[in-house]
Amino acid sequence: MKYDRHHALLESAIPGLPAPRRGKVRDVYDVGDALLLVATDRISAFDVVMPNGIPDKGRVLTAMSLFWFGRLDFIPNHLISADPAQYPAPARVFADDLRGRSMLVKKAAVVPVECVARGYLVGSGWKEYQVSGSVCGIHLHHGYRLADKLDHPIFTPAYKAEQGEHDENIRYARVVELAGPETAARLRDYTLRLYSAAAEHAARHGILIADTKFEFGFDGDRLILIDEVLTPDSSRFWPAAEYRPGHNPPSLDKQFVRDWLESVKFAKRPPAPDLPDEVVAKTREKYLDALKALTGAGL
Repeated sequence: MKYDRHHALLESAIPGLPAPRRGKVRDVYDVGDALLLVATDRISAFDVVMPNGIPDKGRVLTAMSLFWFGRLDFIPNHLISADPAQYPAPARVFADDLRGRSMLVKKAAVVPVECVARGYLVGSGWKEYQVSGSVCGIHLHHGYRLADKLDHPIFTPAYKAEQGEHDENIRYARVVELAGPETAARLRDYTLRLYSAAAEHAARHGILIADTKFEFGFDGDRLILIDEVLTPDSSRFWPAAEYRPGHNPPSLDKQFVRDWLESVKFAKRPPAPDLPDEVVAKTREKYLDALKALTGAGL
């Protein structure tokens, strides 16, 4: 099995393991009492997978998630190992292909809430604020501009939609309905603690984290952090030197792809157009720049 880093869709699977569940950007193998997550080079935007991928993207997402799992270990997480030598025997045969783009993780009962933290007013939060003066039911004072820093970070959750559908921004009361009052409070607390710690680290390295999303699940009775963490796929990373309130800053994440799709009037439903070579190359460069800035290391 060889992972084609230049093509968005992987047709191969690991012999000896059950067929993977293919997400937008990851393949998930059920290996009994754990899951094997393989980060491909697929890229999605507006919940649509692009026909061609971004070389090395899966390796960047894995490296960044591992960095943050280690740094933010005050919240328990699902990581077991990223060493293929620790994987089930069928996967160890393909260690060279899996190394750097995979993780063995605990199974968890996923909480169906995207836990979003916002430190700056941009994206869907900015659009909602312009209409209602609030974001996910949180009233904000008058006078914020596009990309302004909020007085304090806010928890703006979304309901996790089925694949192919858009996540729906929800109010905190809806999180209580979905998860119960105790879990809802812990989700909000964990999300804001993780964001604040990450934003402080990033700021020291010249990066502003405008917003990011986390996912959580239950390992038995214990609430743990799962999925990817603070990657260019799940966050907006702005170079601090280029930040100007009132303007949408250039970013080191997949916003570049979204902007290109908007420029060609993409209908935000399949089929998506092929990404031009220059968009692919620039996106790869942005992901690598984010990795270097935040972790101090490349691939």
